[in-house]
Amino acid sequence: MQQVFKLLRFVRPYWKTSVLALFLLVVVVILDLAIPRLVQRIIDQGIIAGNMQVVGRTFLLMLVISAFDTIFAIGNNIYSVQVGEGVARDLREALFVTIQSFSFGNLDRMKTGQLMVRLSSDANIFQRLVQISLRIGTRAPLIMLGSMLLMYNTDPRLALMLVPLLVVTLVLIVFFILKMGPLYLTLQQKLDRLNTVLQENIAGVRVVKAFVRDEHEARRFEVSNEDYTERNIRIMEWMATMGPTLSTCVNIGIVVVIWRGGLQVISGQLTTGEIVAFVNYLQTALGSLLIMGNLASVWAAGIASSKRVNELLETIPEVEDAPNAPALPETAQPRLRFENIGFHYNGTTETAVLQGINLAIEPGQTVAILGATGAGKTTLVNLIPRFYDVTEGRLLVDGADVRDVTQDSLLSRIGVVPQETVLFTGTVRDNIRYGRPDAGQDEVEAAARAAQAHDFILDLPDGYDTQIEERGGNLSGGQKQRIAIARALLLHPDILILDDSTSAVDVETETKIQGYLETWMAGRTCFMVAQRISTVLKADKIIVLDRGRVAAEGTHRELLQSSPIYQEIYASQLGDGFNGSQPA
Repeated sequence: MQQVFKLLRFVRPYWKTSVLALFLLVVVVILDLAIPRLVQRIIDQGIIAGNMQVVGRTFLLMLVISAFDTIFAIGNNIYSVQVGEGVARDLREALFVTIQSFSFGNLDRMKTGQLMVRLSSDANIFQRLVQISLRIGTRAPLIMLGSMLLMYNTDPRLALMLVPLLVVTLVLIVFFILKMGPLYLTLQQKLDRLNTVLQENIAGVRVVKAFVRDEHEARRFEVSNEDYTERNIRIMEWMATMGPTLSTCVNIGIVVVIWRGGLQVISGQLTTGEIVAFVNYLQTALGSLLIMGNLASVWAAGIASSKRVNELLETIPEVEDAPNAPALPETAQPRLRFENIGFHYNGTTETAVLQGINLAIEPGQTVAILGATGAGKTTLVNLIPRFYDVTEGRLLVDGADVRDVTQDSLLSRIGVVPQETVLFTGTVRDNIRYGRPDAGQDEVEAAARAAQAHDFILDLPDGYDTQIEERGGNLSGGQKQRIAIARALLLHPDILILDDSTSAVDVETETKIQGYLETWMAGRTCFMVAQRISTVLKADKIIVLDRGRVAAEGTHRELLQSSPIYQEIYASQLGDGFNGSQPA
């Protein structure tokens, strides 16, 4: 229950509506409990006494009570739904904002399918728990307690005979909740896995088709689907066992009352109306227990989902602003220094990606980063916008450690074109001005021209108003990369990071893009992660990484004479049989 209590803060903004819903519920319970007493009056004072006026007046009173009962019940349902929907909306928003605050390190350890289940299914389960609690979840125990008090008021001895039975029924309900709670937790974990497999399959459907792996993916989904189904069946089995077990308790109680109460009616200790009212109250009390038993699955699921939601909400981003961190000072041309930088994932030195990186980047330089796959190129540039925090050393921008300034002020100076191009559903124009929604059409077109995207955009069916399909399905890889470059250029960043962002375009287009970049980024710093030599020939500084260390540093001409690794890369791409004496 502690996990549920933690989430009650989402109910707090709706406390007035919740109180009103509970007030209406209490009135409904009082009206419901009045009905058996009125039935008793009809029997004892009306039918047995032969007084039809009592029967008629009491009947009309019961109709009025039933009408008000309906009105108040409808009001309770409406307000309960309002609270539940509001809580679900706020909870989903809180989960979404929490996910947005996560650093790359957090997201590396979380799967998309898991996040989607917690944002949707788990939030909906907690919403259902709130709504049920404001309706039948509170009504059932109130009616049960009220019925027990009225049974005691009618015949204390007969009521006390039923206490052991009620205690046994409550114990059974608690037992079922404790048993089903872990099952629901595992069920949601199975749903995580099922959604992950589904998401991966849909995202990679073209690869599946290309490698003819339809049957393999079908079997993979079948395994996850079967696991989820088996867990669901186990829960249904427990629920199927719970219903008849609790019904047996109810039937035993009715038999005891009719037997013992009948004897008391015969002996004159109880009237016929009293025993009828007593039986009605007993059925109401035990029926409420049955309802509470059926709600055990709702509570078990709510507790399990609350735990999963709290785990996400309580996850601390690995990269956070320091307390009272200042903004990064505004300078026209930022200077960067890497001082003995080291980085490793998951806090283990065995997975060291970068070691002993010392670099000085002067304002306005174009810096190219080369190296084999896994050398640490992308990791190195990801440290600049603080997507990850260094684990050793310092990274300084204009003399300020990036960990000591606010992330927003740092990112406002940086434009990033990631290795994996991501476009959003919407128009081409909206994707280009994603970082600057207020940018005018002239600015958008200028950025597109610099990225060599303007011409092909005009050839699209609706030009800049063309709708981009999911994951850019109606664009080629090179077209998506150029739109991503235009999106970054529109920010006019002081530092531009191109992470292998021209790998899908031809050499001629790449050369044109570089020509425009020289003008567009004049006086600004540019980092280019590249796989091919043609991308880096004109860079002011080329950094060659090898196994997480700087193996060489210099211009193209300098490295061509001094770096065996660079010579090897050059020879493999542009010059067969290269030797060190060959001119640049």
